[in-house]
Amino acid sequence: MYLCHPMVEKLPHDSIVPFKESEANKKAQVADMFDKIAFRYDFLNRFLSGGIDITWRKKAIKELREIKPKKVLDVATGTADVAIMMQKYLNPDKIVGIDISNGMLELGRKKIAKALLNDKIELQQGDSETINFPDNSFDAVTVAFGVRNFENLRKGLDEMLRVLKPGGKLVVLEFSKPTVSGFKGLYKLYMNLIAPGVGKMISKNKDAYQYLNDSVQAFPQGQEFVNILNEEGYVDTYLKKLTLGICTIYCGKKKDG
Repeated sequence: MYLCHPMVEKLPHDSIVPFKESEANKKAQVADMFDKIAFRYDFLNRFLSGGIDITWRKKAIKELREIKPKKVLDVATGTADVAIMMQKYLNPDKIVGIDISNGMLELGRKKIAKALLNDKIELQQGDSETINFPDNSFDAVTVAFGVRNFENLRKGLDEMLRVLKPGGKLVVLEFSKPTVSGFKGLYKLYMNLIAPGVGKMISKNKDAYQYLNDSVQAFPQGQEFVNILNEEGYVDTYLKKLTLGICTIYCGKKKDG
């Protein structure tokens, strides 16, 4: 049985927002931010990561091969990169992607139509913390670079566990801080100066890429995040670090029976 917290504990990263001067809540700010950068989002992902983000997504999707999911929920689906890739590699019967940004979803729908996958992938505007599906609806849930943007991480994890079927699996792909000592300085320089600078130059929005750095710094990483998964009721949890720890895959299952 999934855990249900009457008062869900907030974590430090939950208060990190894109626009510090704004009085809007984090959820509204994140939706606004992604609407503003949607037109350059895919390009900047490829450019800023040197294309390695594609490899990261493939590795995350491979964590679902063992369970052969038939129905999958992709949370914070954005422009549907993971959903489209998952259809290619796992061929589930149905993938539903949800996101709070209409701007991102519009681009995602165009990509899905171009790939002739409208019968397989459906995108909906939706909130990770109040998922509009019944209990035990999905064989798998994925989130790629989205959990940092949750306004209440624990509540989002609870909701994803709720809609998973017993024995279903969660796969989270998220940025993390590198652990290799000689690489930390370069990474810090890149995240503090280069990424926000390039983001401003290409998307005209430095705040979004400064928020990327701020939210990565504040997010619970490594075993700390695995411990949170355990506390929320996930079982068989584990993590896999990618590319010297710049990115991490986190996995957990819903208890079977």
